[in-house]
Amino acid sequence: MSLRVLEILVPDAAQAEVDAFLESIDSIDSWQEPVMDERRLVHILVRTDAAESVMDAMELRFAKYPSFRAMIRRVVATIPRVPEQERPESQDERVPPEKKRSRVSRDELLAGIAPGTRVTPVFLATVCLSAIVAGVGLYRDNVAALVGAMVIAPLLTPNIALALATTLGDLELGRRAVRTNLVGLILALTLAIFAGLCVPDGASFSKEFVARTTPQVSDTILALAAGAAGALAFTTGLSAALVGVMVAVALLPPLLVTGIALGAGRWEQALGAGLITAANIICVNLAAVATFLLQGVGPRTWWESDKAKRATRRALALWGVLALSLLALFAIFWS
Repeated sequence: MSLRVLEILVPDAAQAEVDAFLESIDSIDSWQEPVMDERRLVHILVRTDAAESVMDAMELRFAKYPSFRAMIRRVVATIPRVPEQERPESQDERVPPEKKRSRVSRDELLAGIAPGTRVTPVFLATVCLSAIVAGVGLYRDNVAALVGAMVIAPLLTPNIALALATTLGDLELGRRAVRTNLVGLILALTLAIFAGLCVPDGASFSKEFVARTTPQVSDTILALAAGAAGALAFTTGLSAALVGVMVAVALLPPLLVTGIALGAGRWEQALGAGLITAANIICVNLAAVATFLLQGVGPRTWWESDKAKRATRRALALWGVLALSLLALFAIFWS
């Protein structure tokens, strides 16, 4: 069972309101301490699935104070250990159980994903490095090198961020995610095209290369499963699970095959690899949006929720149409 400590900074004048708030929520424990400038820091220990509801209620009640600030801290362990079945004696006026989800809070989810939408020197370096590793793996038919490139997976977080932006109706996050995706895709594709220009005429490609030039329905199934697993990994806070997801998604190898084939003038192979790359991107986003919705991820207020629902419907329709179009192209490619 995972726990979080929610911390709020409020003025001393709000003491009575703080006490009433602590009585109204589902918490395991709470304590307070005075800080400078006539303010106090309130610590609230809660289960992770209750953090979002408590944070929303906290903001609604205390955001009116200029000195208000809320923070979330992960808890590694507690002594004594919190029993699994421990619950407040009465929940009549507490956070309704149906509002709890087995996931991290919306704010923690955003904090974990948003940094991955920035085009930084580190992001550009990881794209280049993963492209080099994957390129060597394709050239030498080295599966271990390809797995290493997938583990680096710099394009996974921007795609999950795009799905989250769609779910929340967050246009700014969506714009950053699209920009980062495009920069990463174009950079990797450009490097691959230059590598393809160096391929001698009539040269044969490795099995790993050829395997990524023939689209299969299994490619879409893999991408759908990987997108759902990636969203689940972020919402549950299990970063270690991302390694397996990165290996499964494999966005970069088919993209590199596309570029190398283009540079070498192998147009049919470039088309096949390009279809696989497009299928991966579309299916990852489609599955991630669906997973976020099933996990109950959504905006804080009703007016934001209404806007997000419209954005989500449009995005799901777009991804769905693109996915069906790709399946049609797959059928044409096979014929």
